[in-house]
Amino acid sequence: MPITLITGANKGLGFETARRLIGLGHTVIISARNTGLGQSAAQQLGARFVQLDVTDDASVTRAAQDIEAHEGRLDVLINNAGISGPHRETAQLTGADATEVFNTNVAGIVRVTQALLPLLQRAEHPVVINVSSGMGSFAATHDPERPEGQFVAPLYTASKAAVTMLTTQYARGLPSIRFNAVDPGYTATEFNGHSGPQTVLEGTDAIVTLATEAPEAGTGRFIDRFGPVAW
Repeated sequence: MPITLITGANKGLGFETARRLIGLGHTVIISARNTGLGQSAAQQLGARFVQLDVTDDASVTRAAQDIEAHEGRLDVLINNAGISGPHRETAQLTGADATEVFNTNVAGIVRVTQALLPLLQRAEHPVVINVSSGMGSFAATHDPERPEGQFVAPLYTASKAAVTMLTTQYARGLPSIRFNAVDPGYTATEFNGHSGPQTVLEGTDAIVTLATEAPEAGTGRFIDRFGPVAW
């Protein structure tokens, strides 16, 4: 039975991914910054909760120690936690704004992955899935026919481009672990004020695919629910 950790899983895509993977036989650990919200979500799902703030080294270390003590290994890590950043005009963005977004969306993945590497390396076929976005794709953001071509969000889009490149580099640097990135698509969640045309079921299709596919499926890829994403 695969043991799976999902960060930022108390709502939205993380919550739905947990629900689906539990239904497919995974032992799921969900994490969130807020203990109350995380525990409530875990109770609804029948999952185990571990408090984890991806921006806090001590919190990440404690979470890794907790999983070490309870499960002893990790088969699938889904780096889902992320923020959109400040909603203000481009000319008003600051270095502090950039630091906050990249600290969560990019450095957070590095913190969590690094802390959990020993547990992943105990799995027979370890998998890391990084939730990126089509908003980080040059191809998508330069296509005026796509939703990604309609928005201006410099820090979020740049951070997601970094997530995708980080994924390909981890895939090369750690070939014993399968690293892939996913674009959930424009999905109706609290993250975007429920404005997306996709349901959370559709938005989690690609994540679930990567979490359940055969080991020979490959590493260093970027996919959405329809297949490979140009970026």
